[in-house]
Amino acid sequence: MSPAGKRRKKPPVFEGLRKAGFDVRFTYHANAILDQDFPDAVAELERTIGVVSVPVAELIGGGGGEAQITQRLRHSLQDCGWRKATFNVEKKINEQTTFSQSHEVDHVKTLEAGKIALEIEWNNKDPFFDRDLENFNRLHADGAISIGVIVTRGASFQEGLEGCLSQFAAEEGLNSFDRLARFGVAPTARQRKAVERYMERNKCLFPKAWAACFFADKFGAATTHWAKLNQRLDRGVGSPCPVVGIGIPLTRVTGIPAAQASRSPAGGT
Repeated sequence: MSPAGKRRKKPPVFEGLRKAGFDVRFTYHANAILDQDFPDAVAELERTIGVVSVPVAELIGGGGGEAQITQRLRHSLQDCGWRKATFNVEKKINEQTTFSQSHEVDHVKTLEAGKIALEIEWNNKDPFFDRDLENFNRLHADGAISIGVIVTRGASFQEGLEGCLSQFAAEEGLNSFDRLARFGVAPTARQRKAVERYMERNKCLFPKAWAACFFADKFGAATTHWAKLNQRLDRGVGSPCPVVGIGIPLTRVTGIPAAQASRSPAGGT
């Protein structure tokens, strides 16, 4: 056998994430670009994103501001040199500025072959996907970045989270509004009425009703998650910038043993 025949075939880009249950999607040959020009960046992202975990109590806990999982992932990326960057684009005609615009990206990695831009959209309103993708497109058209990456909640996470929350509430004996206080949850009057109506309408116990209403309020269909990202990519938002979508799976939730086995890993397309 020739030396070339003995070479070990390289695994597909982000194969480790796929095997761990993450959703992965590429547009405009982003996988080939990463494979050829940015193998070190791929390895870094697999190391940082592949180890994320989300305690279920953290999902339930109250408080505003950025989610703790987003903060942890940001710090991990920053430690690897993925820093916030501002791109100032200016166009001139005969020394007179005719256009000026700034684009801020939360995480940018600069390598010899070019720059990769990355945004984390854990739980924003879904129009943030439009903002990110259109931002990537403008920066790519101006030659500022080679690829854009978006990390969000995966399909299994979105589909299975309500059941996880219901199971956790039942196992922890969260059978009243008062018992929720130990996790920092203080439902508003509107939220309390919604739970009561759900219990009456569906003839179910408090844990299931609370989980359904809490999920709809905090992680509902109009937030950033895998299906919403795919809708944008299917419509060509951000084209023709090469984009990588990465979805974090339900198996990254910790604190509910049964939840870990409730879904088999299934990578995206």
